[in-house]
Amino acid sequence: MKSLIEFLEKIEPDKKKSPFMHALYDGFHTFLYAPKAITKGGTHIRDGMDLKRTMVMVVLALQLCYVFGAYNIGHQHFLALGTNTGILEALLPKILYGLMAILPIFIVTHVVGLGIEFWYAAKKGHAIEEGFLVSGALIPLIMPPDLPLWMLALAVAFAVIIGKEAFGGTGMNVMNVALLARVFVFFAYPTEISGDEVWVSGLTKSEGVWAADYGMFAGLYEWLWPAIFEQGRVVADSFSGATPLALAAKGGWDAVAAQYSTSALFWGGIPGSIGETSKPFIIAGALMLVFTKIASWRVMLSMFIGAALTAMLMNAAVGYDTSLFLGVPWQYQFYMGSFFFAMAFMATDPVTAASTNTGKWIYGFFIGMVGMIVRVLNPAYPEGWMLAILFMNVFAPLIDHYVLESNISKRLKRAKNA
Repeated sequence: MKSLIEFLEKIEPDKKKSPFMHALYDGFHTFLYAPKAITKGGTHIRDGMDLKRTMVMVVLALQLCYVFGAYNIGHQHFLALGTNTGILEALLPKILYGLMAILPIFIVTHVVGLGIEFWYAAKKGHAIEEGFLVSGALIPLIMPPDLPLWMLALAVAFAVIIGKEAFGGTGMNVMNVALLARVFVFFAYPTEISGDEVWVSGLTKSEGVWAADYGMFAGLYEWLWPAIFEQGRVVADSFSGATPLALAAKGGWDAVAAQYSTSALFWGGIPGSIGETSKPFIIAGALMLVFTKIASWRVMLSMFIGAALTAMLMNAAVGYDTSLFLGVPWQYQFYMGSFFFAMAFMATDPVTAASTNTGKWIYGFFIGMVGMIVRVLNPAYPEGWMLAILFMNVFAPLIDHYVLESNISKRLKRAKNA
């Protein structure tokens, strides 16, 4: 491995003559190896877990969501066609179809996001910042699988430039970058993130009839599995791409239970954003982040408590009427939507969350409370975690300020009493 390091050092571009090439080189080099730089003085500590490697741990925690997301995209596509509807039927074609849907989203996200990062790094004369490693992994997972790629590119550019670089880059952003990309699509192109058909990839509508459309990959699919992939196959009459939350908004838990089993809701065989549907895989990623001490368990637990208590109050307010959204049993609120994904990977962002331990309890609790209120009482869009987290991102510094002021006051009183 020493020879590789020596080779990389020999081909290092000149920083002044080629700032952009040097930024690319530095990003690649520090991705492979931890930086050699150490603190100077009588005592210093070197830690192999630098920021880049910390970010990689979050990316690794997301991989189960990517695997299941690929499978579920294909599964929902075949359910719409009314063929291969079993969980294990046509497993390989479903995964292939899902990968072909995810790859363009993943590539566009990283080409646009990293391209902007590289340009800013070269322009400012500093190393490539690591923050987009996580944002780039999160953005594809929180988008509908059928989102037009040009909209995605605009959303990523907006999030990176306005939400991050305008504030000074990694570690300086006030709001979660990945959520800013989604909120851009939500407000700029609302019809592309709501409705039944946006959650099922590869369908096209002509003269009132939905049919399969495999786009640029049609030839590949038909060559590999000609009996399964047939362009023009008409969607089944019983098809509904409605998410459980959309059903709950119209008919409460009764409407959801009529179409989806609790096991399907829990394991994730339902329409939704690419990475939000499978609760066990998300929880596995969350546990990995907690045990490696990368994410705060205080934020996760307090967010759960805030959402649960708010849902219980809503249940009591309508007399536990399960035909109303307010009456959805509180425990089933966690079976629907993106609560666990938001809790594990969004709310715990160390840059935009509260920093003090007490502040994390307050911050998480209010995300849970505000998110549940927005989810149930918002007439336009039955989900709330995106808006709740961004709202509390803004208040996180204020929460920390008052927590610190309170601690200082208590210590001053103790000092005076002593």
